[in-house]
Amino acid sequence: MKTSAIFFVVGLFFILFAAYDSFFIVKETQVAIVTQFGRPVGSSILKPGLNFKLPYVQKVNYFEKRYIQWDGDPNEIPTSDKTFIWVDASARWVIRDPLLFMQRLGSEARANLVLNNLINGALRDLVTKNKLIEILLSSDWKEEYLQTTEKARLQESRNIKVGRDQFSNLIVENTKEEMAKNGIEVTSVLVKRLNYTEKVLERVYERMISERKRIAAELRSEGEGLKSEIIGRMNKDLNEIQSEAMKKAEIIKGKADAKAIAINGAAFQQDPEFYRFWVTLRSYKTILGANTSLVIGLDSDLYRYLNSAKTPVP
Repeated sequence: MKTSAIFFVVGLFFILFAAYDSFFIVKETQVAIVTQFGRPVGSSILKPGLNFKLPYVQKVNYFEKRYIQWDGDPNEIPTSDKTFIWVDASARWVIRDPLLFMQRLGSEARANLVLNNLINGALRDLVTKNKLIEILLSSDWKEEYLQTTEKARLQESRNIKVGRDQFSNLIVENTKEEMAKNGIEVTSVLVKRLNYTEKVLERVYERMISERKRIAAELRSEGEGLKSEIIGRMNKDLNEIQSEAMKKAEIIKGKADAKAIAINGAAFQQDPEFYRFWVTLRSYKTILGANTSLVIGLDSDLYRYLNSAKTPVP
């Protein structure tokens, strides 16, 4: 009685486990493939929902239906103009043929490993065949976006044939055929980051510093020229103002002198003798001082008026 009960419980357990293992659910973001002893059974299950399989002998393999992100490691690659740069790229890929993907790769980890080798190889090949400017600028660049004043760099940028956007498209094209053999489609490749190596960075910084110094020297030179121009205009205006003021002063002085001469002439005409006498007295104030010794001739007007003066004898 006990033995039959044990067999009943064990049999019930196996029946329940078989029923549980017979059903599986496919999510909306998944694709399922049923295999029996490692071989696929039927076609890929693309529609989400509840499905049935044979218990114990069949296995369900799930694969992602959405886009999958691949991130590569930064690589040090020389460009065709001998500039070493760090290139960090990423890509998006999707499983187009789940059955072929399972047979050739089997897992996302192995797919990423294959993508890593393939994309890095295509990336290195394209970088070494193109100049740095082709990777930095897009094909629809505009000249006003450039910050450099170097004529050679500006002329070189006008001759962009590929550009950063087309560069990414070329990598996709180079990997498309090979990845299609594995049931994968690479939809996009993006160069996330470009940077110079340490040695190149030092030269770039030195070049930037010398460029900024040159620009500063040009600005200072322009400022000195503008300063000289302003000072020149100021001196010119000052000279014109002073010249005009001196001209007006001379005119006023000339009119005053003419008026004084006219007054003196009128006074002389009224009484010439008195005028001579008055002028002589004015000259005494100018000539004679406290410690002045004066030697004059007998025919001098100064002596004549002094001699004619009635002075008491002490």
